[in-house]
Amino acid sequence: MRHHIENKVYHVEILPPKQDSEKLDADLATFAEKYQRVMDSGYCACITDNAMGHLAFQGTEMIAELDLPVHPEQVMIHLNTFHTLANLREILDTCKGKGIRHLLVISGDGSERLPKLEPSDIGATGVLSVTSVELLQFIGREYPGDFVLGVAFNPYEPAEHEFEKMERKMAAGATFVITQPLIERNAQVDALLAKYPDVPVIVEAWMSKKLYLLSEAVGYTIPEDTAFDPIETLKVLHRTYPKCGVYLSLLGFKTQYPLICDTWV
Repeated sequence: MRHHIENKVYHVEILPPKQDSEKLDADLATFAEKYQRVMDSGYCACITDNAMGHLAFQGTEMIAELDLPVHPEQVMIHLNTFHTLANLREILDTCKGKGIRHLLVISGDGSERLPKLEPSDIGATGVLSVTSVELLQFIGREYPGDFVLGVAFNPYEPAEHEFEKMERKMAAGATFVITQPLIERNAQVDALLAKYPDVPVIVEAWMSKKLYLLSEAVGYTIPEDTAFDPIETLKVLHRTYPKCGVYLSLLGFKTQYPLICDTWV
């Protein structure tokens, strides 16, 4: 992951099609086009796992079904706790078989339509539910050395609680961190960098102008009439956190993608 930062490799979020899509063929073609564009740019494609609790196809399914190329340093799969054990193993086995090494391990957003791992499924004891910590432990135990495991950091949660969780994530095998969306310097991210100076940190840049979605992500209301330029904010984040990588969420591939080649200088 340090390689990504040193070589200015953007992490570009790509959402797989929803399983109930009414235009699935078009959505599959769009996914393949975005994925290939990220590969051609030398960036890292970060494929979400049922984002916001919406039932979608898995990144591994997309790569296999569409016969997409895998360059080990250019693909990251998000993996959350809302799976059956059989499905979890299928995803991990596919990643291993295709040489996908980078995983972002998160607790995830659930819904009534999604199954949830039980502690007994993955050999977790002393807990009532499976979180990213138990999932990290399972992957490290069952697939030793096969994956580079990352975790999320939410600077909008109470600091004491979030840093306690981070300690457990690190102890469970996490080797890099991706933050929740930032639009400016954040004191908790500064504290994270100070506490873990040797851990690669990727800050998430919010690229959508839909501020109500950003409000949902950060947990506080940002007025819709707030002046917000995603590209200029991205440049600010680069200046503010020059030693961090950057994850681009909800990037506009038509209008914004051509501009990002000039933002990380």
